Amino acid sequence: MTFDRKIRIAPSILSADFADFGREIRAIEDQGADWVHVDVMDGHFVPNLTFGPPAVKAFRPHVKTFMDVHLMIAPVDPYIEAYAEAGADLITAHVEAGPHIHRTLQAIRATGKKAGVALNPGTPADSVAHLLDLADLICVMTVNPGFGGQKFLDMTTKIRRLRELIGDRPIHIEIDGGVDPATAPIVAAAGADVLVAGSAVFRGGSVDAPQVYGDNIRAIRAAAEAAI
Repeated sequence: MTFDRKIRIAPSILSADFADFGREIRAIEDQGADWVHVDVMDGHFVPNLTFGPPAVKAFRPHVKTFMDVHLMIAPVDPYIEAYAEAGADLITAHVEAGPHIHRTLQAIRATGKKAGVALNPGTPADSVAHLLDLADLICVMTVNPGFGGQKFLDMTTKIRRLRELIGDRPIHIEIDGGVDPATAPIVAAAGADVLVAGSAVFRGGSVDAPQVYGDNIRAIRAAAEAAI
């Protein structure tokens, strides 16, 4: 992954057709997705249950861009190696998911993967101030994690603070939750560069009408780029 701060759109396949993941992934990539975002939930850290390592391994052959695997699980450390072996390019863990997030980021890096750290809405930006030399990405949750389709929570103050803390370091700021053409400019103007969108990308389209995905991706990207 070559680092730059251009806007990247990362559709969350949590909003895709579960019966047709392979074609859904190929469709969003063909229509302009920069990354593929995989939300892993355990029914414990968050109130939902999604994809284990075998599912991620099954997605991998279909992903030609970059697979961004977001682990909303606790404990997280015992599963890092499994998700790395399944083919994740970047693995993100929550600062709230365990007592030793520094060790968690070291473990992700040790697998040769990029390391991300996520912040729930109630967690301050400064909680990652001492982790920045181990992080490739900071994920700001703009909904409470666990379900797609929630209302966007304005975290612009947190995003601006993160951008100050990051400075010139090659670290992405990712936004996850409620991103659409109306909210994308808000977070982009504050300093975010990776936008996760689920329902806003997949709404109205299908593998048989993939141009709708493309229209949705382009609308989000254009709105974000107009704000920076």
